[in-house]
Amino acid sequence: MRKWALVTGASSGIGEELARVYAQHDHNLIVVARREDRLESLARELRAKGTEVRVVAEDLAQPGAANELFLTVQRLGIHVDVLVNNAGFTYHGKFTAMDAGKVTDMVQLNVSTLAALSHRFAAPMIAAGDGRILNISSVTAFQPVPGFALYAAGKAFVLSFTEALAEELKGTGVSATALCPGLTDTAMVDGVSDDGGLPAIPTFMISDVRAVANEGFEAAERREVVRVPGIANQMTTLWVQSQPRWLVRTLGGIFGRQFMK
Repeated sequence: MRKWALVTGASSGIGEELARVYAQHDHNLIVVARREDRLESLARELRAKGTEVRVVAEDLAQPGAANELFLTVQRLGIHVDVLVNNAGFTYHGKFTAMDAGKVTDMVQLNVSTLAALSHRFAAPMIAAGDGRILNISSVTAFQPVPGFALYAAGKAFVLSFTEALAEELKGTGVSATALCPGLTDTAMVDGVSDDGGLPAIPTFMISDVRAVANEGFEAAERREVVRVPGIANQMTTLWVQSQPRWLVRTLGGIFGRQFMK
């Protein structure tokens, strides 16, 4: 029997590619995002290749959305073998200049919903004695990033939470993995706020989205706890962990000034 993977934020970027990768590796899919038209397009593509796909259009930035999604899956009668918490968004600029609604939505989606979904779907996985949770974090989780203050802090939560959860799940047959990509060729890099995009970024610094998705799948299948794709990203994260925090945040501030204009 084909296993079922639930992928949030599957309408674009890393989430969309993860859906394709899991379908390629004989998983049926529940794809979740706000944009139903994008999900339906992806579903048609994957169904044509023999994958069973259920589409759930839901705004996971809304309070209670995680519980509603869990109940929807229960009504479908599907046991989720793999939970991929990918949904999230970012904002660049000064935190104090951020719209108050965006602050609330970012914490809800990037932090609260991820934790709630992990909590709800872990229980039936534990009861079944098998399962995988793949949480999408970021290299920004390893250091504060002025200009992306709330986003980086949320990804730091995802990394810390996943590592702790992985330890708690030992012996249950369920694993937790944090994928920590760097800059990836997605719409989030092309433009991360409604009023403008990122400054020009050298192409060699941007990872291929399919390669990142493949690494995420591989890490979860191997039940690794943390995977940082790319040697440059690995070296950067190792370096920042060995430096005094004042130095890391100071350098981060120098880098971040271009995103706070």
